[in-house]
Amino acid sequence: MDFGKLIDISKVNFALPPDHHHTLPNLQKLHRQPLALEVFVGCPVWSCEEWVGKWYPPKTQSKDFLRHYAQQFNTIELNTTHYRIPDFSTIDKWRESTPATFRFCPKILQTISHTQLLQNADLLTNAFCESVWELRDHLGICFLQLPPYFAPDKLHILENFVKNFPTQIPLAIEFRHEAWFIHKKGIAPFDLASQILENEQISTVICDVSGRRDVLHQCLTTTTAVVRFVGNSLHLTDYQRIDEWIQRIRLWQENGLEKLYFFMHEPDNVLSPELVVYFITQMNKVCLLKLQKPAVYTQNAQAKLF
Repeated sequence: MDFGKLIDISKVNFALPPDHHHTLPNLQKLHRQPLALEVFVGCPVWSCEEWVGKWYPPKTQSKDFLRHYAQQFNTIELNTTHYRIPDFSTIDKWRESTPATFRFCPKILQTISHTQLLQNADLLTNAFCESVWELRDHLGICFLQLPPYFAPDKLHILENFVKNFPTQIPLAIEFRHEAWFIHKKGIAPFDLASQILENEQISTVICDVSGRRDVLHQCLTTTTAVVRFVGNSLHLTDYQRIDEWIQRIRLWQENGLEKLYFFMHEPDNVLSPELVVYFITQMNKVCLLKLQKPAVYTQNAQAKLF
């Protein structure tokens, strides 16, 4: 992911900012007892040839990548839907290739978000939703990535879009334009947007990336958190950042967080599984969970999840 990418990270303050003032009250208000925290951790791709022989069995063919991916991870940031709407036969293959516990998180078509800017796109939006709805129990949460040129003066357009988005499909929204996070007289446009999302029960996407610390808004509008974490080739700070994220998630868990989607990005994503293993190990230790970790395949034995 090129958004917010830096060549030199030596001067970046990677500390997580405090939570948005709405986050803990929202969790406490919306939490429904008794529910255990559901955690879905994955990558933004399943087609990675470099994983063959390590995270996939030796000699795995590309047609089998998804099946083996779903044995190692329990969710995918589904970026392919950003470029085309999959037909029903493709959806069926995806669903049949993955276990019942697996969740696809489709990214909304860029023609809707970037070309049409959420306007005059009713037919496309309906077609997109009809397609991903066929994932059935395998549908996690859709996410709408607003383009970097979608500024706060278009808030009314966003409000109209979310009010008309099918309520049966979970949705989260990622904000990128810098102006959303600029405070004037103690309030930022993002504060107004987040209130609309809270009213419509739409989640936010939190992006943790080196070059855009402003998008790390730490605002939860529902009891579902969606985090896109962008590492730096397993630099020491990647692990330090994960450690801090675990502590923050623990706080959210204690205050009513019900569902977490955590997507791990690394350059070319070859190293993403290593950070997933570390994340899950620490989650199990700190948050007292029993999440399955991806396992490395060896030449002499077929790996098993543990």
